[in-house]
Amino acid sequence: MAVIETVPADSEDTRGSSLPRYLALKAGGALTSLALVIVLGFFIFRIMPSDPAINMTRGRKVSADEVERLRAQMGLDQPLLVQFGHYVRDLFTGDLGTSYVYRRPVSGLIMDYLGPTLLLTGIAAIISIVLGLWLGQRTAWRRGSWFDKIHTGIALVFWSVPTFWLGLLLLLLFGGGLHWLPTGGMSTPGTHEGGIDHVLDVARHLVLPVTTMVAVIYAQYLMVMRASVIEEMSADYLTTARAKGLREDLVRTRHAVPNALLPTVTLIFLTLGLLIAGAVAVEVVFSWPGLGYLTYKGLSAPDLPLLQGTFVVFSAVVIAMNFVADLVYRVLDPRLKAA
Repeated sequence: MAVIETVPADSEDTRGSSLPRYLALKAGGALTSLALVIVLGFFIFRIMPSDPAINMTRGRKVSADEVERLRAQMGLDQPLLVQFGHYVRDLFTGDLGTSYVYRRPVSGLIMDYLGPTLLLTGIAAIISIVLGLWLGQRTAWRRGSWFDKIHTGIALVFWSVPTFWLGLLLLLLFGGGLHWLPTGGMSTPGTHEGGIDHVLDVARHLVLPVTTMVAVIYAQYLMVMRASVIEEMSADYLTTARAKGLREDLVRTRHAVPNALLPTVTLIFLTLGLLIAGAVAVEVVFSWPGLGYLTYKGLSAPDLPLLQGTFVVFSAVVIAMNFVADLVYRVLDPRLKAA
């Protein structure tokens, strides 16, 4: 997985550089990261102890020759470097290979499962960002109060809880125990697609996975926003604003919050990529038919083309979001603009 790269405000490489040079530097770094991901994504799954041919024939009476023929059909009988060469060649043509399990092109499978993942992570991201930023600036402005202590404590508890554990807890409580919400899937079997009933049914299935993701994610937005606002609270321009007779709410919303948004906006773009890649645990717990669930199914064979394809897609999303974060940071921070 790509490493998150932040842009230090006083970086000698980027401060005062022209926009084309800045873009070239960041684009070069992103392409280098993507190349490393492609190499890593191929070899890391090849060191897995499981043999796809043996796993796929398990439980059936097959001879050793038949297993070898199956390995040859998959291309697994060729030297590793030859397999890597074919993988890179196909990748440049947009071919991610054919799934061993589904017998379909991996690119088609990824497109089929991408929509549910974007729906789940998109809703969770919007709620997390709005909730985290609102609570962050409120708790900072009322630092030391019961409101601050309660919300900061709750956020830290949820932040430290493993995602899968929280998901299982909510599943057992509201799905298995109280029977208030569905326990898995994206819709109830038999529901007619396209109508309002289908939309409401999908919304009900979204409640538990979205709640799980929001509970784990919103805390980091809250804490960063809170720290940024607290740092701004001692600035002289806030004293000037108060001296002009502005009410405290206006001082906060018109002066403190806009200046505290810089690190938070950067964090939002950085975490958006990780949010999609990190949806694996939630999708598996709630059987949500997204890319994370598809990756989990691919591990059972192991379905090497499928695992390589989803790994590259997840990593590419993270790298792309890091690149966008770098661009946004330059726009928002005048110290990084060209002199």
